[in-house]
Amino acid sequence: MANQLILGCMGLGGGWNRNPIEAEHIKEAHEAVETALASGINMFDHADIYAFGKAETVFGEVLKEKPSLREEMIIQSKLGIRFADEKAGLPTRYDFSESYILDSVDGILSRLGIDYLDTLLLHRPDALMDAEEVGEAIHKLKASGKVRYFGVSNMSHGQIRLLQQHCSEKLIINQLEMSLKHTGWLNTGVHVNQAASRENIFPEGTLEFCQLENVQIQAWGSLAQGLYSGKNIENESESVQKTAALVAELAEQKQTSREAIVLAWLMKHPAAIQPIIGTTNSKRIKACAEASEVTLSRDEWYTLYVSSRGVSLP
Repeated sequence: MANQLILGCMGLGGGWNRNPIEAEHIKEAHEAVETALASGINMFDHADIYAFGKAETVFGEVLKEKPSLREEMIIQSKLGIRFADEKAGLPTRYDFSESYILDSVDGILSRLGIDYLDTLLLHRPDALMDAEEVGEAIHKLKASGKVRYFGVSNMSHGQIRLLQQHCSEKLIINQLEMSLKHTGWLNTGVHVNQAASRENIFPEGTLEFCQLENVQIQAWGSLAQGLYSGKNIENESESVQKTAALVAELAEQKQTSREAIVLAWLMKHPAAIQPIIGTTNSKRIKACAEASEVTLSRDEWYTLYVSSRGVSLP
């Protein structure tokens, strides 16, 4: 059973470069993993591209040194993004072909040093996606025991429905950018029949579809890159600065961290959103874990929402 918070592992592995993994990177991964588990966070989110594969590799080193940790974890990874290849003259692109999906899972499992993934997500919609071909790849992965559960990332309800039509396994997750800063997922609802709806890019009906179909919503970017929890914001907009002050005030009132307020705001929504926290800093992981103990009132929630929007509700 997963905690409502998920530890995002994009920051592991020493960064987005081709430098070799060093002992300090493995130590950092150990500390992040052990702090998360001690804080009740047992789900870990990867992608095959994170740090050019090094994030998964260094995580695999942690498991190699402490194999017993695997049974305490829910491990998730994503695939489908291919990096630019300058030699071949190819741009960054997406690939949901059956062969690429199957090969990518083998690579993920090899880097992590595990026999199976708990969940696999399709990272970003492939414009050339053949839903039937994807469904066949998912069937093979399930039958082989390499993946237990499946989902998507950054997809609309229409894209999920198309995939599900050709997939025998239920798609149980949709991972989307959602935070106190990026409120399009809320604005889509409150702007119904309003001119402001033309300015919103969040796909209408996706939030409701996921709730109706029991598709777990996971929120990436949930901490808004630290805008409201300690980042230097002197050059940010008035709404960001005002919201950061409100977050700090609530944190002081409730004797908790600013990170906990930001996450508790997401978690109050009835869609039971699972925030992904993209930090490897032990102190911040602990601060985030406090969110499970925080309750915001309806008035507090709306005050933060309207402040972040920067304009009144219609």
